[in-house]
Amino acid sequence: MAPKGYTVDTSKAVGYEQPAYKVAYNRRDLILYALAVGVDHNELQYLYELDPSFTALPTYPLVLQSKGDGFDVNSFAKEVAKGGKTPGLPDYNLNNLVHGEQGMEVLRGVPLEGNYTIRSKISGVYDKGSGMVIETIKTLVDEQNVEYVKMTTRMFVIGYGGWGGDKGPSATSHKIPNRQPDAVDEVVTTRSQALLYRLSGDYNPLHADPAIAPMLGFERPILHGLCSYGASAHAVIKKMANNEPSRFKSIHARFSSPVYPGETLVISMWKVEETADQETIHFITKVKERDAVVIKDGTVTLSKAKIAAKL
Repeated sequence: MAPKGYTVDTSKAVGYEQPAYKVAYNRRDLILYALAVGVDHNELQYLYELDPSFTALPTYPLVLQSKGDGFDVNSFAKEVAKGGKTPGLPDYNLNNLVHGEQGMEVLRGVPLEGNYTIRSKISGVYDKGSGMVIETIKTLVDEQNVEYVKMTTRMFVIGYGGWGGDKGPSATSHKIPNRQPDAVDEVVTTRSQALLYRLSGDYNPLHADPAIAPMLGFERPILHGLCSYGASAHAVIKKMANNEPSRFKSIHARFSSPVYPGETLVISMWKVEETADQETIHFITKVKERDAVVIKDGTVTLSKAKIAAKL
């Protein structure tokens, strides 16, 4: 529950640039992430550093938000605190935070390793009645300030609504085409999937500690939302882009339900738009065992495949 008498001043919060922070990763991190989101053993382009086509899954930078620049396990609370207190927003418990939406735009191909900086800015604060939405845009840049990726995150703060603020834009909603999917992929997670994924850099104890999960309303530790998100993005690349990650341009989706490690993800995909230079894919991700939608209103933008010129 929110404390009595809290205040929200969007004029101070929106546009606030949080302290920039350093991040770093290497090829081993890319391989570990690929394994953690369910990449198959025969996709060596993501798993074997000596493969001639070795490359990064384009969603890898999302985990850098919590990994930082270290290569050991870290304190999730301390990593979150790096952003500092945002002017105009009340203090709230991290347990009140729910990951609502995630978007990402690839501006340049993700490098295979290096040291970078994440710049972060509050782009919106909205009153949803039952809670508050905080929208943040984070940009991955190198030492020359070259931008590689923009990540837009919407976090929902439970109980911090009703302060008379702007409701903000309506959530993007996609009507699923009235036809069979153009492609379907399944990812069978293991009971240790969250324990593997956390080694990519997201050490939130909710995903590991069986004593903490029930305190937050879950029967046992849940899978990271960004793990299911990464698995879904990979499925689209594999099924709709001939497993060519260089064609991946952007993704946006909403989280709707938790996944428990050991469950099966079913990703259904439809091509809904095609222009001269790009394709738009809508997707939805369900848990097979419960027929529960866990990621909805998913959209991926792909560049068109290049056709070799005839001699």
